[in-house]
Formats: sequence, C-alpha cells, structure tokens
Amino acid sequence: VLVLMSFCVLGITGLQLYWNYQNYKTVVANFKKDANNALVVAVDREMMQRRGELVTLVKTWLADTSFINIECNIENRDSSTVFTIQDVHPRYEEDKNRKAKSYSFGIGYFKKKLKKITPEAKKLFINHFAERTFKGDLENGTIYYYTQGLGDSISKAFEKSEFNKTRFADFYKNELTKREINSSFKINSLVQNTDQFITKKINTSLRRPYNKEMIFASLENPNQYYLREMKWLIIGSVLLIGITIFCFYYTIKTLLNQTKLVAIKNQFISNMTHEINTPLASIQVTTEALQQFDPEPATRKKYLDIILYQTKKLNDLSNEILENAKLETLDFSMEESVDLAVLIKNVINELDNHNSIETNFDESDFLVSGNRIHLTRSIANILENAIKYNTADSPKIKIKLAKSNSNILLNIEDNGPGIADEFKTKIFEQFYRIPTGNMHNIKGYGLGLSYVKKVIAQHKGSVSVSDNQPYGTIFSINLPS
Repeated sequence: VLVLMSFCVLGITGLQLYWNYQNYKTVVANFKKDANNALVVAVDREMMQRRGELVTLVKTWLADTSFINIECNIENRDSSTVFTIQDVHPRYEEDKNRKAKSYSFGIGYFKKKLKKITPEAKKLFINHFAERTFKGDLENGTIYYYTQGLGDSISKAFEKSEFNKTRFADFYKNELTKREINSSFKINSLVQNTDQFITKKINTSLRRPYNKEMIFASLENPNQYYLREMKWLIIGSVLLIGITIFCFYYTIKTLLNQTKLVAIKNQFISNMTHEINTPLASIQVTTEALQQFDPEPATRKKYLDIILYQTKKLNDLSNEILENAKLETLDFSMEESVDLAVLIKNVINELDNHNSIETNFDESDFLVSGNRIHLTRSIANILENAIKYNTADSPKIKIKLAKSNSNILLNIEDNGPGIADEFKTKIFEQFYRIPTGNMHNIKGYGLGLSYVKKVIAQHKGSVSVSDNQPYGTIFSINLPS
C-alpha cells in the first residue's frame, strides 16, 4: 500500500510540475509572439495615420484652384469622360514659356459624359484620386509626379511626415491590452545588464528607398511576467502539491500509528492474560484442594483467604480498567476540596512498603478543588510504580509538596533505574509499557500512567517526568490550588 501511495503522490506531484512547466513555456512563448505581433499592428496603425494625413493634404491641394487645375472632356475613342490635372503655375523658370505637364485618366465607374467639369464630378475625382490612386502609391512607398507641382509638394510632405512615437506608444499599449498583456514597455530603449525582452525591429519609413528608421520595444522579462500573471495559479499548484504530500505523510503516520496500536494492543492482551491467569490459576488450585481434601478448619480458612485475596485482585483489576474507560468521557465530580498533604499520608499508610517513603512537607494548607478518589488513585499509582520498579538495594522514595504562586507542586522522587529519554513521553500513552520482550516479571498492563495523565489534565494540571540525580526518576505534578 505504501509503495502504491508513494507512486501516486510522485505521479501527482510530477504531473503538477510538468503541467506548470508546459504552462510556463506556453505563456512565455505567447508573450513574445503577442508582443511582436502587437508591435507590427501598432506600427501599421501609426503609418496608416500618417498616410491618412498625406491623403488629406492631397485632397486640399487638388481642391485649391490656384494650385491645381482639374478639367474633363470626352474627346477619345469611346467618348468616355477623361479627367486631367495640371499645375496652374509652372514650377520652374524654363517651363514658363511652355505648357505645364498634365496627367489624364478615366474613372471606370463614372458613366456620365462631361465636356466640362462640375462641382460634383470634381469632388468625386478628388476623392477617387486621393483615396485610391495616391493611397496606392503610398502603400507601395513611391511618389509619382502626376504634375511637377503636386509631386514636389508630396515629396516635401513625405520629408516632414515623421514617425510619431507618442501616438505609436498609445497604439502599442492598446494592442498589448487586446492581447491581455499588462506590461510596461519602452520605445527604442535598451537597458544594459538586464533580462528585458526586446521585440523585433520594424522599419517605419513611408517612402522608397526605405531609410533605416527602425522601431522596437523593450518589455519586462518574460519570466517575471509569468510569475506576476500566474502567481495565484502557481501558489494554488504549490498548495495542491503541499496538501497532497501532507495527506501522504498523514496517511503514513496514521498507518504507522495503527501498527503501533496493534502492537500495544497485543502487548496489553498478553499482559492482561498474564495478570488474569495468575489469580485464576491460584483460585482453581485452591478450590480443587478444598474439593479433594477435607482440610482442618484452620487450613480451610487459609485456602478461603487465598481465594478471597485472588478474587479481590481480579475485582481491583476490572475496576481499574472500567475507571480508565470512564475517564474517556471525563465525567466525574470536581467540586470537592482536597488537602493533598492529608491525602498523600493516607495513601502512604495503605501501601505495603511504606517504610521506604520519606515526606518533605509540613501540615500547611495544600488544598485543591477536585475529585478525592481519582487523585488518591493517581498518586497511589505513581508510588506503587516507584516501589515495584525500584531495583536498588535500599529503595528510597521522597515526596515533596510546595506552593508556587497559585499552584501546588508535587514531586515524587525515587532512586530506581530511571527511564530512558526515548520512553519519557510514551509512558503516558494508554496501554504502553516499556519494552521488556515477552517477560512479565512485574505485573502491569499499561493503564496506570495514562490514567494519571487524564486525571491530572481534568484537574487543569500537568504531569511530567525527569531524571533524578545521581539516578532515578522524578514525577512532577502541578495542580492549581
């Protein structure tokens, strides 16, 4: 299962990374392509604007009767109307004594036959000449001298018509916006030692032979653009990968915990089996002896005492398990005033080996609000552990009580073998016992310290364990007074 889950997580993570990488390449490539295409369109729009201005000028010149003379006639083979344009005044001194150059042509869609120009025909001719004939020349980048004066004027207008960078910048910004590119840019500007993107260069000259009037734009680095525009998508992908990895980690942790719980459960069952079998075997043997023999009254009483004692052990065991289970609901009274000094001395008096216990506190007020029964069992549990797990030749247990601000601190110190650091946090877990293999030299079933922790927590206190010097263990209980 773990192998399959690992492959799934790696697959999902790999696909996310691959998708982000492909998306990155697509966004960067589109950014470069759109930036160049927008430049081409913006240059075309600016050049069209200049051509439009020249077309307007030509219309003005053609309409000026003091500059250009427009006539028409039908003196040709098919008797169609032919329009003629001619300079009103010769442009050069040597042309003054001869007729100025003229240009004649017909308009295919003009069907009227006119021997003399009319205002309507003149307007139609001017629009046709400027919008079609002259505009076609502009698009080819040529200047045709239909008359000397008109040609000279157009040539001068070409020279004055310069590329308008301000207007172009507006067009370029508009084209970038159409392509959803929200990036700052500079025209014909290079910044050294930067990773800015430079578009291709485009000639902006209107007239052949084209001059090297090149235009280009510099934009922000495509990588920075990608990070800025796609940041939420990137963050979402990172979060998705993170959540996937976390879920994988959490699942593995849960599986390991389940495995650990199974091992603890099996150990608990083994310990409980041992703890139950011992008194049951004793009861069985004693009962069989009573059945098979007819002992004296004194012997009979001794056997019955054994049965009673072992029965009490079983009863205590079942009660402790039930009490521990009840703690899961945290349902017990907490309104009793308990004097810890008195409670501890009562607990000591009930223990079998209480002679090894030393107290270090006076009879001053150590009152806490809580449950006397559960506090008694908790302290008794720690003291019993300190006695039964102590392997010293001269076991010594010291109990200290002290007040600290609004809290009461209880320390139970022993000179036993101590607890390894790796087990100090685990001993408070339910069913946990420090590993000893399959040996059951000391009775126990991993409920005592978990019971203590739950009781103290319900009293809004804390319990911890530390090393005693030079050896041994200190259990510290902190309770609000």
